Amino acid sequence: MRILVTGGAGYIGSHTCLELLACGHELVVVDNFCNGHEEALGRVERLSGKPVTVVEGDIQDRALMTSLLREKGSEAVIHFAGLKAVGDSVSDPLSFYTNNVFGTISLLEAMRDCDVRKIVFSSSATVYGDPRWLPITENHPLRAKNPYGTTKLVIEDLLRDLYRSDSSWAIAMLRYFNPVGAHESGRIGEDPKGVPTNLMPFIAQVANGRRDELRIWGGDYPTRDGTGERDYNHVVDLAEGHVAAIEALEAGGMSEVNLGTGTAYTVLDMVRAFEEVSGRPIPYKIVERRPGDAASCFADPSLAEQRFGWRARRGLLEMCRDHWRWEQQNPDGYRDRSA
Repeated sequence: MRILVTGGAGYIGSHTCLELLACGHELVVVDNFCNGHEEALGRVERLSGKPVTVVEGDIQDRALMTSLLREKGSEAVIHFAGLKAVGDSVSDPLSFYTNNVFGTISLLEAMRDCDVRKIVFSSSATVYGDPRWLPITENHPLRAKNPYGTTKLVIEDLLRDLYRSDSSWAIAMLRYFNPVGAHESGRIGEDPKGVPTNLMPFIAQVANGRRDELRIWGGDYPTRDGTGERDYNHVVDLAEGHVAAIEALEAGGMSEVNLGTGTAYTVLDMVRAFEEVSGRPIPYKIVERRPGDAASCFADPSLAEQRFGWRARRGLLEMCRDHWRWEQQNPDGYRDRSA
């Protein structure tokens, strides 16, 4: 297919672009680069040996979205673009609603006008809020706890209403948990701007000597070692999940699907695994819990296998090993253009 990928220069987006190219799809990427890196797409081209059309722009620009869909002959959309930092969403909710919700409305209006009705939406497990049961199944109540999660839930509601109004749309909403790792080449990976808000890049920067120690938020949870536990997913597994979802849309319908491993690892599990693959100590200090953090959160991923034939294949050590390779080869992230 010819696919328009919004936010394709981001962490999950760039890995998905590489997997899409490997499967023979043709891509147009639109990104405003507020979180993504244009260099990531250059490396995707070099790794794949295939061209990627890259357009700098914003999904809020409906005229641009319309022209890209028409002129490039796109047949489907994978929608990653949006602001994602939970803390920032609490301090500046207006930006998140404007970018994430209004931007998605502009994109969907352009798709409707161009009769492009296949979309995979990058949602999040944050739509579930505090787990009422584990593992989390897709029929779990939806109760987002922060503005970021609420914007994802509003977009999901919009897509559900859109499909109810017109079943010619084919929609997949993918809820994933904690993306980690990097491509096995070490040439594309996660390059957070500023202080990392996710666990794995912070651990990697401690291992590499860029930060003194890891702060672990809470050591008295009812888990096997007292630290919070989560469902960590290798980013390439997630990328393959998006490929499987977009290809499944040929059959039509609407899906709301978890992408996860079904296994929960604690923070200390992650620390020990990273120490094993890096051969370096990870100093840490356990501090008070953060408000709102759940003790445990992990997915029931069985529906993804039923609907798309997808399941996560990469384990914890591979996640850490691939991320460490990326960190070693790119200590300055995409600012190092030699990779």
